[in-house]
Amino acid sequence: MVDCDNCASTMWRFLVKSLTVHKDPEIGLVKLIKKKSACSSLRTHSARPGSRAGGLSRRCPPLPAGPPNGRLLLRTSSSSTGGGADTKLAVDFGKQAQKEGRVECDSSVREVVQSTKEAMVALQRRNPAVQPLLAIVQAGEDDILLEAHKEMAGKIDLNIIQICLAKDCTEDEIVEEVLKLNEDSRVHGVYLHLPPASLTSRVLNTLKAEKDVDGISDVNIGRLVRGDLSKGFVPPIASAVLDLLEKHGEFAQKEFVPILNNLCILYNVVHSYSRWLQEQQYRPWRLRSLKLQPMTPVPSDIEISRAQKPKSMNQLAEEIGLLPEELEAYGRNKAKVQLSLLDRLHTQPDGKYVLVAGITPTPLGEGKSTVTIGLVQALSAHLKFNSFGCLRQPSQGPTFGVKGGAAGGGYAQVIPMEEFNLHLTGDIHAITAANNLVAAAIDARMLHEATQSDKALFNRLVPTVNGVRRFSPIQISRLRRLGINKTDPATLTPQEVTSFVRLDLDPSKITWQRVVDTNDRFLRKITVGQASTEKGQIRETGFDIAVASEIMAILALADSLLDMKNRLARMVVGTSRSGQPVTAEDLGVSGALAVLMKDAIKPTLMQTLEGTPVFVHAGPFANIAHGNSSVLADKLALKLVGRDGFVVTEAGFGADIGMEKFFNIKCRASGLRPSVVVLVATVRALKMHGGGPNVSAGAPLPKEYIDENLGLVADGCYSNLRKQIQIAHLFGVPVVVAVNVFKTDTKAEIDLVCQIAKECGASDAVPCHHWAKGGQGCLDLAKAVNEATITPGNFQFLYNIEMPIVEKIRTIAQKVYGADDIELSPEAKAKIDYYNQQDYGSLPICMAKTHLSLSHMPDKKGAPTGFILPIRDVRASIGAGFIYPLVGTMSTMPGLPTRPCFYDIDLDPITEEITGLF
Repeated sequence: MVDCDNCASTMWRFLVKSLTVHKDPEIGLVKLIKKKSACSSLRTHSARPGSRAGGLSRRCPPLPAGPPNGRLLLRTSSSSTGGGADTKLAVDFGKQAQKEGRVECDSSVREVVQSTKEAMVALQRRNPAVQPLLAIVQAGEDDILLEAHKEMAGKIDLNIIQICLAKDCTEDEIVEEVLKLNEDSRVHGVYLHLPPASLTSRVLNTLKAEKDVDGISDVNIGRLVRGDLSKGFVPPIASAVLDLLEKHGEFAQKEFVPILNNLCILYNVVHSYSRWLQEQQYRPWRLRSLKLQPMTPVPSDIEISRAQKPKSMNQLAEEIGLLPEELEAYGRNKAKVQLSLLDRLHTQPDGKYVLVAGITPTPLGEGKSTVTIGLVQALSAHLKFNSFGCLRQPSQGPTFGVKGGAAGGGYAQVIPMEEFNLHLTGDIHAITAANNLVAAAIDARMLHEATQSDKALFNRLVPTVNGVRRFSPIQISRLRRLGINKTDPATLTPQEVTSFVRLDLDPSKITWQRVVDTNDRFLRKITVGQASTEKGQIRETGFDIAVASEIMAILALADSLLDMKNRLARMVVGTSRSGQPVTAEDLGVSGALAVLMKDAIKPTLMQTLEGTPVFVHAGPFANIAHGNSSVLADKLALKLVGRDGFVVTEAGFGADIGMEKFFNIKCRASGLRPSVVVLVATVRALKMHGGGPNVSAGAPLPKEYIDENLGLVADGCYSNLRKQIQIAHLFGVPVVVAVNVFKTDTKAEIDLVCQIAKECGASDAVPCHHWAKGGQGCLDLAKAVNEATITPGNFQFLYNIEMPIVEKIRTIAQKVYGADDIELSPEAKAKIDYYNQQDYGSLPICMAKTHLSLSHMPDKKGAPTGFILPIRDVRASIGAGFIYPLVGTMSTMPGLPTRPCFYDIDLDPITEEITGLF
């Protein structure tokens, strides 16, 4: 900045004290001239405004037409463009100066105008809608400063707002206003035009340094003294004085300092906006991996989790290119991520999309979550690829039931695992509240319709408030669906009133149930309305587990807040006595549901044991729903990792269930296409499919699963493993088989699985030791996955969405499950006919089927053939957007076993440490 470091430091400190505090140009000029004569080496360079335009290439959305926070927006329009306008402005100033006998310094004015104009032209050329905004905060309603800026701002197409506080405003009032401006993304510069007494340390340091275009905050002053101008701003008045001194020396005219000061403020606003645009662009990752020190024997999952200190969310977010305003912290170890990220990175190419599925599992599970986590740890911490894991949020049903948590295991976990498995950020609780609000609305509406006349209903549904009766927006939507194009309640005919107020729900055809996130078998069938206050409105209903709610499926499939709101409105809760579907919007509750779900739609950011980022979002089961994490989590992650990065997401249960639904339902909704499938297999599951004895949770493993048995392994590979590879190939996606190694597996068994998997069409097959070694144990899998993504796949859906419902069901049954045909019950046939009448026939299919077999018979292992698939019933989730046939007897509310997991879960009341989770 100056030739002499000592002179620079001394000069800037002097200038800061003389100009930014006192803001007296005469004092500054007189004292600085004397100082300059004692230091002839002073020479300004990049500190002077106008040295660089700083325009960026990314397109940016325009500022809204209205003023931020409802304030007055004063925008002056330029009457001419190009150099002529700049010259005219300089000439105008020159005339004024000449009139007052001050004509020597107009070149400095012209230079600053020109450089600021050039910066704006560069920004507008690349970002046509750019409109930087300066906010002036002042005490009182004096417009002198505003008028001084207006003409200059108009020449460079800059917006200005004026916030006038009371003359006797308090420090708290100023701070409150500054905080609002800090958070307003449309404001790129703030100028505090306040009395010196009001510019307290608290006020100055409340203002964000990147918006402090006057350069007076402690942060900016510190940067200035240090000579670091990469982020801060030179105080405009200091720039003005130095510019005049450099060009005119002792002949500099102090009257020009205010003019240049105002121009330099505007220049700083433009430069602030340029920096803001740069921040909006994609940021390369600077991920710091956490070191693992695996122990032998491997400790418990919760001990491993507790031994590793996770990075703070702010640090992790910065490492992966998230902006501070895109993060909503929920404590130190987890945070929600704003969906605005998709708008910011909309031009960023997606990364590579990897799906982890599995063979038909044992009741113990085969470790898809641990493979997912081990794979992303290997990709990021060891191969140095940007990688993201996307997992479902676990239900508390399995956590306290049989299966336990879903944070992974061993040295391949999401941490802290107790936060992951318990409550997380409350999404499932929000779903429970929203679901049960619908259930309450149904029963209340039926009660009121049964006990009131049309007139009484109408008067209560559309009450008179302050002498005026109006329909709410959601009621107007219902009128439109009824074909009633009226907005004045007084104009409805008696017949229209009846149609409007009566949903006339048929109690026997209500499909909506209450939910709770606990395995509670005694809630599967209940009776409600038995109190005398319910006036005999008794009916049978039941509870589902919370993750089976249609609202969970909507959360997982929505691609925006608007999409979620529309899907919630379309949910069908039952049928009227006349056979018409009744929706959540008909009940008037859909807006309230969106309010309850507005935070749940944001994915939750966490990390693995090795510091790799993970999104945890949504948690539908795969046997009774579509079994995948959210579309939004995948989309956000794909943008963040960049073109060469990897997003690894998991599908529930076997490939015949979770993977099939991932392709046919999730990929249709998202428009995303996977690069490769990782198919997880275990020796114990293959032995079961090869003819081994049954495996039960909580019971010791039979000796066939402990001792080497190559015959059972081979039979399992040639039946179930081969069939699952074939299912993936139906969709044109390459398959890499990951053998999740257990300590009882022998090398011969593992080698045999890898050999047969390749024979059956897998691109590669590798053993994985992530449970014992973390990402290091998954390196071979990571390399195989990377290799498989080099050759583009030929993705295709299994069926045409316009096929009849029956044919879509038959296609899945025959091509995926291996059935000879399907058999529809009379009830199922009637439902399909009804859905066709309601134009639901073009929805995809979500089969509700056991996960323990390719067939509908849980005890049939391997790859059964020659069976007829029975379709007991067919239901519709219109909001989620699929038809779901019920295969055999499927329960949507699990029960607790004799010895649930909760026997081992406890809390130390002194340390607050949790024990027993796994």
